Amino acid sequence: MSLLSYLINGISLGSVYAIIALGYTMVYGIAKMLNFAHGDVIMVGGYAALTMMLSLNANPLIAVLVAIVVCTVLGITIEAIAYRPLRQAASPLAVLITAIGVSYLLQNIVLLIFGSSPKSFQSVVLVPDLKLAEGALMISGETIVTIISCIVIMIALTTFINKTKAGQAMLAVSEDKGAAQLMGINVNGTIALTFAIGSGLAAIAGVLLCSSYPSLSPYTGSMPGIKAFVAAVFGGIGSIPGAMIGGILLGIIEILGKAYISAQLADAIVFAVLIVVLLVKPTGLLGKKIQEKV
Repeated sequence: MSLLSYLINGISLGSVYAIIALGYTMVYGIAKMLNFAHGDVIMVGGYAALTMMLSLNANPLIAVLVAIVVCTVLGITIEAIAYRPLRQAASPLAVLITAIGVSYLLQNIVLLIFGSSPKSFQSVVLVPDLKLAEGALMISGETIVTIISCIVIMIALTTFINKTKAGQAMLAVSEDKGAAQLMGINVNGTIALTFAIGSGLAAIAGVLLCSSYPSLSPYTGSMPGIKAFVAAVFGGIGSIPGAMIGGILLGIIEILGKAYISAQLADAIVFAVLIVVLLVKPTGLLGKKIQEKV
């Protein structure tokens, strides 16, 4: 029963990683860049929801919607101001350094506004805990909502990309920006939409993460952001199903590592597994090898 409980908790944590990883994999797949400020957007979403609930006494669902709107606008703004001017930069390193700079900027802005002390986060989940096997196994409401949210988001996102014109435009831009532009696709608008979706999902992930682990600080998004990036690489960066599989596997490995090996070594185990996977399959589990034309 303990193993089953650990697996359920691992799937729950992995679902959060998967939702965050979608932002990384979508931006990389379409814009071919890594947004390392993505983890801090998670933190901003948490603070937006917390402010709505504490200062304005808002309903938790309203707080989540506000957090999504705030992070969506933030993602579009970051792309327009920080990344778009560097899209034609000679070196990809310029975008990477800018992303790190944006990350520290967001952290320090939140430090100035809210201070460095961790805040106690009020759960937004209204679903009661589920008791099974005569109370021997208890699944928290946060776990239930997190897993269901991940499944719904994956289905909705896959349907959006495969069945809508905007989704088809994203696929076209990911293949060839120049050809897509010649076909009348607004490349800047498509990339901005990608950032908007990824940042909105980051807000959902941030709220779910803080509901399960009720503490929020300006550095809350740093480690989950890194682990979600690992999950995206693990599953095959650029692949949406890969982000889900990589995130869930990463969550299970982390929880089982803490339970059966060492809580202190759990993070090291996660990164060690990533190294092994990339040595065996450098493109990740579902990644495809890209042929470079010369």
